[in-house]
Amino acid sequence: MKKSHEIWATLGPSSLKKDFLKFCKNKVTLLRLNMSHIDLKRLPKIISFVKKNSDIPICIDTEGAQIRTKVKKNKFYKKDSKIIIGDSNFTLYPNEVISKIKVGNILDIGFDGLIIKVIKKKGLKLKCKVLSNGKLKNNKGVYCKNKKIVLNCLTEKDLRAIKIAKTLHIKNFALSFTNSVSDIATFNELLPKKNKIYKIETLKAAKNIKNILKYGDNFLIDRGDLSKEVKIENIPIFQNHITKEALKQKKNIFVATNFLESMLTNDFPTRGEVNDIFNTLEKGATGLVLAAESAIGKNPINSINYLKKIINSYLKYKKNYK
Repeated sequence: MKKSHEIWATLGPSSLKKDFLKFCKNKVTLLRLNMSHIDLKRLPKIISFVKKNSDIPICIDTEGAQIRTKVKKNKFYKKDSKIIIGDSNFTLYPNEVISKIKVGNILDIGFDGLIIKVIKKKGLKLKCKVLSNGKLKNNKGVYCKNKKIVLNCLTEKDLRAIKIAKTLHIKNFALSFTNSVSDIATFNELLPKKNKIYKIETLKAAKNIKNILKYGDNFLIDRGDLSKEVKIENIPIFQNHITKEALKQKKNIFVATNFLESMLTNDFPTRGEVNDIFNTLEKGATGLVLAAESAIGKNPINSINYLKKIINSYLKYKKNYK
């Protein structure tokens, strides 16, 4: 992982296909498997399929220290309505997290605007009031706005996924929600001879970035989850600060989230997206990461093509005008 201007692509329903994998040759340098959206039972089969159709390295991206929804049926909730956590339709993962949530805690769920407040707790059931309209969906991240809930840096599922991946000779692993030097030490001890990527997506990590960078070589700024803890208008400030510090320490720094969000449904990017990508490269990012665009978007191949075009435009600019 030493080449500059790399493209990493997240695999999902839209891209776990032979034609996409064949297309990625000489364009994509890493194929990401997000364990937050992959069943352990399917993991060996998915890895085998990717290896059969591509020689691009695979990365196992852990769930990490994040609370997620477990929902049987999606539902839209209006402000002031009530919602129960722990009933037959909706609970939280990992299981032990409910015991750590208290009355008065405010939970921001996913990216569809749903915010709820715990108004009553009885055993492992939480009665909540909806503070902001939004849709409750399965497997969405949950952020507690007024309390820091401490979780293990790796889930039981992560540990099992790592074990499976090691037996299948996977060499690249990413630690989601890296919060501290202690988290890095745990990951290093577990995977001493593997290539490791540490994801910066919490305010704690961003504030401690100067120290955290000393203990790894590859870091990834996930702007999506970071925006849950940092005001969205301040994301560019944090991105620039982290990138600048990484370059100072001669570390590889990758950036993810929303580069080509419009291409989830459209055939081409917006002018704002093109500027975002260009400016991210100009600030010194080692590479760009596609998430939903390549995993579930309707245009994964087109998304890669546009990233390549923008990278080539940037390289031409550097050669001719700088």
